[in-house]
Amino acid sequence: MSKEYEMVIGLEVHVELATKTKIFCGCSTAFGGAPNTHTCPVCTGMPGSLPVLNRQVVEYAMAVGLAAHCSITRHCKFDRKNYFYPDNPQNYQISQLYLPICRNGGVEIETSAGKKTVRIHEIHMEEDAGKLIHDEWGDCSLVDYNRSGVPLIEIVSEPDMRSAEEVIAYLEKLRMMIQYLGASDCKLNEGSMRADVNLSVRELGAKEFGTRTEMKNLNSFKAIARAIENEKNRQIDLLEDGEKVVQETRRWDDLKEYSYAMRSKEDAQDYRYFPEPDLVPLVISQEWVEEVKSRQPEFQEEKMERYKKEYGLPEYDARILTGSKYLADFFEDAVKLCKKPKKVSNWLMGETMRLLKEREMEPDDIHFSPENLARLIDLTEEGSINGTVAKEVFEKIFDEDIDPVSYVEKQGLKTVNDAEELRTTIAQVIQDNPQSVADYRNGKEKAIGFLVGQTMKAMKGKANPGMVNQILKELL
Repeated sequence: MSKEYEMVIGLEVHVELATKTKIFCGCSTAFGGAPNTHTCPVCTGMPGSLPVLNRQVVEYAMAVGLAAHCSITRHCKFDRKNYFYPDNPQNYQISQLYLPICRNGGVEIETSAGKKTVRIHEIHMEEDAGKLIHDEWGDCSLVDYNRSGVPLIEIVSEPDMRSAEEVIAYLEKLRMMIQYLGASDCKLNEGSMRADVNLSVRELGAKEFGTRTEMKNLNSFKAIARAIENEKNRQIDLLEDGEKVVQETRRWDDLKEYSYAMRSKEDAQDYRYFPEPDLVPLVISQEWVEEVKSRQPEFQEEKMERYKKEYGLPEYDARILTGSKYLADFFEDAVKLCKKPKKVSNWLMGETMRLLKEREMEPDDIHFSPENLARLIDLTEEGSINGTVAKEVFEKIFDEDIDPVSYVEKQGLKTVNDAEELRTTIAQVIQDNPQSVADYRNGKEKAIGFLVGQTMKAMKGKANPGMVNQILKELL
């Protein structure tokens, strides 16, 4: 009978913080930019340059720690992690080993197996390294130091996850929490959120952990799920063949769906950590912690409850809308403008989600404005356009963020059911055609036909003939 195995997974998640400047200098953290243009002597490791800590980095790190129920280390400091690598200009990285800023927290996740808390061992602050670009044509490697010194927090979990589903749920929860805080945009495709997966397998029921490997180069949730399944099977095959799993760092190639060994796994002593001599220890007062705590936003759970009470939304809708900070902000902005929460929710849950899926986009990729959605809802509600036309116009808004009011006007899509507008036009027609009015009043029933015709002409054929007849008779 074949043995049953279970995975044991812990994550190291690196998050680039949304500060305008780097952690130890005044250079820009903007993504993109020509190579080596966002640099100075500090972030390129020039001799004699000295780091100065960015206060906002500490506040973001504290905010994330508090949201993850961590205790804040009131006396913390920075350490030097020594290693040589071409994209690391100083030959060391300023990080935190001994006294990280946040410790002992946890986040609750929900999967098909139910709810569970993934414990967080620590969160520490550090600087990012530069970026190596391997030029196959020139047969050389180029280095861009724009990213060097960009502030990071590293969130280190305990080995509490047992499946790819739990890993994705944990990452989604972290990403949403950090986006709600405004501490990072957490875009995996731009590298502002990166996850390294530490994974081992053991026989089901065993107490001891197996030998773990660390997997890098995972830049989407789908890639992470694929890499986890692949590594689990690779380790089980080794054990089944009587071989040993080697502790090492592996690189995942998502195109080939294959991982390969990069280097043997280092331990802390390999980095010869020692206290960073150029930075004084950091003392965080209780007042500072309380100040950061007082600025914490309304998170998903509280928002969901409010949406159900305040807007009367069903649980499912409230959960989807609050699952992305961008979507929640968009929803609230649109509701403020048109005062119709259920209609806004219907458009976001229906057509918006359909188009996002079709175009393989995330809610954060929406680039149309709440104003234009609110205007479309108003047009539909007042009967200016029917449902079919509204969907057609919405697709145009989704793609090009057009103003629906002027688009409907220009394309001549308006249905005129507006009694007031008809009344005004008909009053003018009556005023302009005294002879026909006199004929009608003298008993010539057919004269009303001419007046209806004149009204339809004035309304460019978009008036409702039944309403025109009714209003004409009223006014006559």
